[in-house]
Amino acid sequence: MSAVVWVDGTLKAADDPIVSAQNHGLTVGDGVFETLAVRRGEAFALTRHLVRLQYSMDRMGMNEIDMSVVREGVAAVMEALAGEAQRIRITVISGPGPMSSVRGSEAPNVIVWAGPSSVPAECRAVRAPWKRNERSAIAGVKSTSYAENVVMAKYAADRDADEAVMSNTFGFLCEGTGTNIFIEKGGEIVTPPLSSGCLAGITRGLALEWGARAGIRVRIAAPSELPMSVLDDVIAGQAFAAVTSSTRNVQHVVSLDGLDVQRGPLLTQLAAVFEENAEVQLDPAPPRQRHLV
Repeated sequence: MSAVVWVDGTLKAADDPIVSAQNHGLTVGDGVFETLAVRRGEAFALTRHLVRLQYSMDRMGMNEIDMSVVREGVAAVMEALAGEAQRIRITVISGPGPMSSVRGSEAPNVIVWAGPSSVPAECRAVRAPWKRNERSAIAGVKSTSYAENVVMAKYAADRDADEAVMSNTFGFLCEGTGTNIFIEKGGEIVTPPLSSGCLAGITRGLALEWGARAGIRVRIAAPSELPMSVLDDVIAGQAFAAVTSSTRNVQHVVSLDGLDVQRGPLLTQLAAVFEENAEVQLDPAPPRQRHLV
């Protein structure tokens, strides 16, 4: 399958040049992004993704863009691929700027990419030796400054894994490089709070909402409830784990630190509930607050 790119109102081939060498998105990673799955020919949860995109831009202090224009870009790439797109990425970068950390004053560039998707069917995770800084200036922002995640993803790949899970600076379970994490233990499912430094994942939020509505005991953990050592319980078979993301959905962790681990029965139910709801609610309305605590 081919890919197509829409840049500031113009469709381009995936390998066409699209930004100048002085663009701050290239020189210092000054931008934000969203990745969306495609279900039944539609961008899944587009409204929620645009709400989070705006939140990330606000946190970054970026110049304003018109979100209706972003929707036009999504529609354009979907039409160009005649319904064959499997994944969409929306990237907003701050535009040309000086060769320093100081941002320029021009309007941001909006880039929408659509094309194929390749996602592992199960999660094979390792614990990363690095920590997420929950007090970072961009904690919880889906920024294009992704270098630390690239390093951790390579760490995982070098160990025959596809995800690296990290703690925050206090040693509490936080997230993966591109996923949120859920732990099943003691007859319930818990996921780290946003105060841990994790991203407010779209799938995380929907899994919490839809799971609770279906009667599954799923909730947000207290700030100090999930030490990183809970992963030892997963290896020992006393707990279970799953990761969530826009492309993985609710996905079982079947290997941790090179050891096979079991699927959780409640997490299996949660994965099924997510799929059932996602098939009929392609653009679920966002909650009143911009992100869940």
